[in-house]
Amino acid sequence: MTKGVCWPSIETIARQIGAGMSTVRTAIARLEAEGWLTRKARRQGNRNASNVYQLNVAKLQAAAFSQLSDSDPSKSDASKSDPSKFDASKSGKKAGFHPSESGGDPSVKSKHDPSDKKPSRPDASQPDTQTAEQDFLTRHPDAVVFSPKKRQWGTQDDLTCAQWLWKKIIALYEQAAECDGEVVRPKEPNWTAWANEIRLMCVQDGRTHKQICEMYSRVSRDPFWCRNVLSPSKLREKWDELSLRLSPSVSTYTEKREDAYFKASYDNVDYSQIPAGFRG
Repeated sequence: MTKGVCWPSIETIARQIGAGMSTVRTAIARLEAEGWLTRKARRQGNRNASNVYQLNVAKLQAAAFSQLSDSDPSKSDASKSDPSKFDASKSGKKAGFHPSESGGDPSVKSKHDPSDKKPSRPDASQPDTQTAEQDFLTRHPDAVVFSPKKRQWGTQDDLTCAQWLWKKIIALYEQAAECDGEVVRPKEPNWTAWANEIRLMCVQDGRTHKQICEMYSRVSRDPFWCRNVLSPSKLREKWDELSLRLSPSVSTYTEKREDAYFKASYDNVDYSQIPAGFRG
């Protein structure tokens, strides 16, 4: 890793920390959402290669110094610390993820590969998680977040769209909190479920990511619907109704419509005139 940049594959990270690939993908998505890292997808032909990850070194150093201050006040003077000599491998023992500094896809150098560990009492009823995830990725190579058990998954574009919706929702809560101090920021969503719902809107309902974002922009500006549509699943459920109620063309037509036969009051209607098509 050079200056916070690395490019390990999901499989490599999973082997190094002894976790499933689905768990790794979800964790990376959450770290990205919280600003700990950014990632850029690389492609080789029609398949995604390993992503390039850029760690937020400044944020990591600030967190490390903060923990040092909490654990040992006598050594907490950050002004005397030289960030250039910061050793993440010593201060982040709990992370367990130490990517190789060699080029290409870093391989596992650990003497004890978690994938080789066999439980003393294996549970025959428990599926092989690694195999299930590999089979799932074979069928859905574009998945960046997924759950084989729930048959949910989403592409990078689906996840990006879901994260955009979440930011809009958080903005609504922040606006509400300015008027009501009791409003609490909601819990972070299940990114796999959200991305899956976005994908279904595109694949099954024929929407595009742009249309989804434009629709939610209108939802967020409506005083009623902004409180009642707070997830992709609710947006999908109410889409047809929202299209009618929030469409600019429909609202303009309703305001300007004048029909002599549909009035709030009929006091001034001239009934002596016979409408065209009727006989006197």
